[in-house]
Amino acid sequence: MSQYLFYAILIYLAAINIVAFFLYGIDKWKAKRNKWRITEARLLWIAVAGGSIGALLGMKVWHHKTQHAKFRFGLPAILFLQLAAVLAAGYYYFFVN
Repeated sequence: MSQYLFYAILIYLAAINIVAFFLYGIDKWKAKRNKWRITEARLLWIAVAGGSIGALLGMKVWHHKTQHAKFRFGLPAILFLQLAAVLAAGYYYFFVN
């Protein structure tokens, strides 16, 4: 893997996790003020897109969506699957390829 691709992936992951973290905060702010909310599907999809760590941190820091089972169990499951995929890709790259 080229060095530039590696850095691009790191920058993407940092950006998507920051966005996920603040989306949870914004949705909590909107919930307290009875404003138009960010959909649960969008909050989950941002985690699937690579922002699972930011989503989990946003859930903990903002105390948001902590009682919903699909978030309480779904976000750790998404993170687990993403870590498993990274480990599988690393194994393939370093040992099989």
